[in-house]
Amino acid sequence: MLALKEKNFKIFISTNLIIFIQFFALIPFLIAENKIVIKGSDTLGSKVIPKLAEAYENRYPGTKFEIAAEGSSTGIAAIIDGTAEIGMSSREVKGKEKASAGANGVRLTKTVVALDAVAIIVNQSNPIKQLSLKQVERIFTDDFKDWSSVGGRSGKISAYTRNTSSGTYAFFQKFALEGRDYGASTQKMAGNEQIAIEVANNPNGIGYIGLAYVGASGIRVIAVDGTLPFFPKTNSGNYKLARKLNCYTNGNPSGNTKKFLDFILSETGQKIVANTGFISLD
Repeated sequence: MLALKEKNFKIFISTNLIIFIQFFALIPFLIAENKIVIKGSDTLGSKVIPKLAEAYENRYPGTKFEIAAEGSSTGIAAIIDGTAEIGMSSREVKGKEKASAGANGVRLTKTVVALDAVAIIVNQSNPIKQLSLKQVERIFTDDFKDWSSVGGRSGKISAYTRNTSSGTYAFFQKFALEGRDYGASTQKMAGNEQIAIEVANNPNGIGYIGLAYVGASGIRVIAVDGTLPFFPKTNSGNYKLARKLNCYTNGNPSGNTKKFLDFILSETGQKIVANTGFISLD
């Protein structure tokens, strides 16, 4: 009888130990279900998405975010290869990306989360207050290399751009440069903040940044074709370098991903968008 009880006890311990081990083995997967991986645009990922994620975490404890802001191209690629739930992009999807998505059985679905404009900035000491879009094109393609070519004081122009994985880089090339290649003398920066810093430190600097970054010290936003980029409040959205900021998913968003995107589009979420410096959708 004693041996039987000892055997039953061992079975009980063994069974419960297995259950105990299995439960703790599941914990990483349970946690992972509440983690949202977001990759892509620096314009979105450096400021506004982290603020939205923080507000969302406060409202829904237990949700965690992994955010990597390395450029729009990386965000769209992450949706195609399945390494992120949300891909941030400051531009539209390219034809080759659509083809790659289709070949991998991925349906790129866009959710517009904010409005923005690409602002042209110069050093605050620069007397230039406006340029035509054609002049902007000729500066960033190296046609114009001295500020005297656009009515400024003499001095070699230092033009700062985003890197090639950036959606802003592609957007600016398409809409400001008419598809022309950037000039060989232009200097590529990793993000909006880096461009603002370089222009602030260089009296002959010029660059472009998103609206959320125009408050940096040492820079000044100039008008393009007579219009400043602060739309729609001041110019009814007529600024030529206006754009939408997007979040891409594989198919229609669902689960926690949909819940987070719905939060971004809510009144609370759009207030955060506006307070960060972008234009809310309403």
